[in-house]
Amino acid sequence: MITHIVFFKLKDRSPEAVKATAQVLTNMEGKIPVLKYIEVGLDVLHLERSYDIALITKFESLEDLQAYDVHPLHLGVKEHMKQVLDGTSVCVDFQS
Repeated sequence: MITHIVFFKLKDRSPEAVKATAQVLTNMEGKIPVLKYIEVGLDVLHLERSYDIALITKFESLEDLQAYDVHPLHLGVKEHMKQVLDGTSVCVDFQS
């Protein structure tokens, strides 16, 4: 199993904007066959160093993660994220 974790810091950190982007991410659930698990978490501390959203996804293999990366729905999500991100996201991918 491959776990893929991404942290996002948004330009607009208002609760409404964060929830709207979290919904864009959550919308992938059940729509990408290789995506075996998805969890979207919203930051509760709201510190300057905090990221606003954490995305945790799981895949059976690295090949499945690569297929997810180019899936049309995920490509649309990436386009949305380019518009709302304050800089770049950070991620970690590991075997679990």
